[in-house]
Amino acid sequence: MKRFALYIGLALMGCTALTAQENESFEEFNARRQKQFNEFKEQRRQEFEKFRRERNEKFARFLRREWIPIEPCPVEPHPKDDIVPPVVTPKEDVKPAPKPIEVPFDKVIPAPKPKPQPKPIDPIEEVPAPRPTPVQPRPIVAKQRFTFFGTPAEVRIDKKKLFRLKGLNENAIADAWLELSEETYTNLIHDCLTIREEHELCDWAYLQMLHNMAESVCGRGTNEATLLMAYVYCQSGYRMRLAIGGNKLHMLFASDYSIYDWGYYNLDGQQYYVFDKGGNNLRICEQKYPQEQSMSLYIKQDPKLAMTATDASAHKSRRNEEMDIRLAANKNMLDFYNSYPTSKYGEDFMSRWAMYANMPTPKNIKQQVYPTLRKAIGQCDQWTAVNRILNFVQTGFVYEYDDKVWGKDRAFFPEESLHYPYCDCEDRSILFTRLIRDLLGLKCILIYYPGHLAAAVEFTEGNPTGDYISYNGQRFFITDPTITGYGAPVGTTMRGMDNKKAKVILLE
Repeated sequence: MKRFALYIGLALMGCTALTAQENESFEEFNARRQKQFNEFKEQRRQEFEKFRRERNEKFARFLRREWIPIEPCPVEPHPKDDIVPPVVTPKEDVKPAPKPIEVPFDKVIPAPKPKPQPKPIDPIEEVPAPRPTPVQPRPIVAKQRFTFFGTPAEVRIDKKKLFRLKGLNENAIADAWLELSEETYTNLIHDCLTIREEHELCDWAYLQMLHNMAESVCGRGTNEATLLMAYVYCQSGYRMRLAIGGNKLHMLFASDYSIYDWGYYNLDGQQYYVFDKGGNNLRICEQKYPQEQSMSLYIKQDPKLAMTATDASAHKSRRNEEMDIRLAANKNMLDFYNSYPTSKYGEDFMSRWAMYANMPTPKNIKQQVYPTLRKAIGQCDQWTAVNRILNFVQTGFVYEYDDKVWGKDRAFFPEESLHYPYCDCEDRSILFTRLIRDLLGLKCILIYYPGHLAAAVEFTEGNPTGDYISYNGQRFFITDPTITGYGAPVGTTMRGMDNKKAKVILLE
């Protein structure tokens, strides 16, 4: 309705312009029309600001009420799988199967679906800078520079006029919230949303950026930094709650995903996680904000972070030596991956791997790795090309258990597998399915056996042979990147796997 009103206003301005006096010059006509447009736009901006301020005033009234103590829910531990050692295949055993063989499977795990990012209840229009005057011809705009994951950014904020909490109680927090809702902080929110858009930040990356911004403005670990982060996060359209524990203010963020090893609170059937993972005996304000949405941990596009190159790592296929790649990973992306929480969507813990496998490939991998691999597969038919990429992943990486390397189970994004010296079955399957989809455009699925993750590929030409899974009228041929030694061709199920217990994990 508000956008429709804007169109009506513009149309009325056009009608007014048509009634201009005939002797008015073209320049005068344009100047008058531009002035009318600017006045109308400013009027609409002020109406948006008034609407948002009224919502914040109502929210602040609820902040003044008594916050209630709530017991935390038990931490959901990261699932622990049985250790299944890789199978080493000698050269003489590398033989393709003579014919297609359909194998059974247990059930299908649907992939998490991306959803639109939250947005403010009304557009956050930037406040125009004051017009130049003879006393101050060029108004100085105060800005605060900061970095997130090694990436520089800046927001408009005057630290000399910054809000301060006058205590840690309901009234002090409400007073500060009202101060933050003034027009003084509008450009700060606008700049944060602009950073989210320009750097293509997922919800998790955006929250981390807000955290760094707030601590840069208000000081590391301060209650003011927590409140500023919570305020901008809320105004950006996200669902959050504030809590007090001891002498500390905490922000809780809601997520549609269940995060492992992270304590949470259940409020109105929604899981809320304490951002700093701290705080006991919390008192929480349960008040909702209009049109708030929960965070998604789905990564629809890779964050556009500044490039800080690491030392190059090398990987080479044992069977196809021309598949010899070098990669200088982006340290800033590695830091982002390291911050990313392991989670599941729905009730199946197996859904977590789809989120790693479905993340789009970062630009630096496409530039450094893909040209060599494309040249190696050249004009090969699909069967040959898939086998070459499969052997590259089987023989070009060193297998090691996560517990030994990291002290816990941890899945890798493809760039991590290409960077770190060791990887395991889940990392290889995630990397392999990403390579196949990007380089050949073929559909892939992941296959979970108890304690082991493999993959399968659907061919659109030729006559593939070996073990395959039939799903939705499509044949997906087993491809196991964990079979080491000289590897094993497409259609080979790793020895010891029980297909009757296999779970099919769908991918994009």
